[in-house]
Amino acid sequence: MVGAGVVGHASAVALRAHGYTGRITVLGSERHRPYDRPPLGRGFLTGQTTIDELALEAPHDDLDADWRLGVAAVALDAATHRVTLANGRTVDSDAVVIATGSAARRMSTMPRGVHTLRTVEDALALREELLPGAHLVVVGSGVVGLEVASTARDLGLRVTVLGSSTDALHTAFGATVAGAVFGLHERRGITVRTDLRVTELIGPGWVSGVRLSSGEEIGADLVLLDIGAVPLVGWLGGSALDPGGRDLHGGVVADSAGATGVPGIVAVGDCAAWLDPATGAHRRIAHFSDTRNRPSIAMAALLGVDPGAAAAPATLTSEQAGALVQFAGRLHGGESMTIEAGGVDTGDLLAVYRRGETPVAVLGIDQPGRVEEWRTRLLELSLSPTDTDAHVDTAGPAGPVRDASALG
Repeated sequence: MVGAGVVGHASAVALRAHGYTGRITVLGSERHRPYDRPPLGRGFLTGQTTIDELALEAPHDDLDADWRLGVAAVALDAATHRVTLANGRTVDSDAVVIATGSAARRMSTMPRGVHTLRTVEDALALREELLPGAHLVVVGSGVVGLEVASTARDLGLRVTVLGSSTDALHTAFGATVAGAVFGLHERRGITVRTDLRVTELIGPGWVSGVRLSSGEEIGADLVLLDIGAVPLVGWLGGSALDPGGRDLHGGVVADSAGATGVPGIVAVGDCAAWLDPATGAHRRIAHFSDTRNRPSIAMAALLGVDPGAAAAPATLTSEQAGALVQFAGRLHGGESMTIEAGGVDTGDLLAVYRRGETPVAVLGIDQPGRVEEWRTRLLELSLSPTDTDAHVDTAGPAGPVRDASALG
């Protein structure tokens, strides 16, 4: 198992659940055992959540796995299933699960005071600089960046969010929903600007601001980049998974169950580009719910057993400026959307997305009861043999955006 995060942990759990009794070796570049990442931008930044509370393993869990942490994988011999580590050691196996995840996208020049948020270490470094009265500029208006903006505002910072129409929140859910979420933050005193592009971080030394494509400069005491993520697949270069030096930036290509073109090797999580049967395209997904659920499908494929029930609709839960934002379903793009309760100005809307006449997704802001009702309905539709499109869509590896990494 190459990757000791959420997906690696879920894959090990799935292997045992499917009856595998052999050895499991888990390799991880971080020194931490698997932990929950979404709280990093919320309670962990304020100190309300401890690192022990982030742990995914319960005290009574026993996966009987050999955890080898703090050293990255640097090469794979796909034919022999041999993984080479950064310290020069090798690990041989009968099968390999690629679960290395992704890394936060960075800019070409990164002065001090510029942060990304992907790991515990990232969160600890950012937390030290969230000082009352300081000015935080968040570049990108994805879910994670907006959560950090809200947390920073609660801690007494001035906050400016600089977004683009290509950010995940906008491209995934549409301008109406994005505007409603932005409104939540603006009512909390956060400045939100959209439809612009940051071209430069002003340095050198400590960051003093950002420069826009228009030439405008905006001052900052610290900056958080929320501009997407790139799959951690560079270590696979030259392997049989990269024939002829094919570009792996889009992730490890796999079928609808995570199997690669090499026997005994599967890829899962947001380093993998699974085939979507509904569209015939490969895409990466990064919903937290899918990273927990899809490993069961991939491990079943690896073991040659029945995966059981189809995957439920993807879900996303986020705290935005004191409001609860929830999503369930799957979006390919081009769906119609109607607001069926609440409204944009009141910040409590319920949006339902349809493909043709069929509902395929729901998003609610402070509408937990209605979202749960719709989630149950979407699940029923996905399991209905009379609704082929909804069934294939939910069972397949689609995601609400082409690269949903910014959704957290």
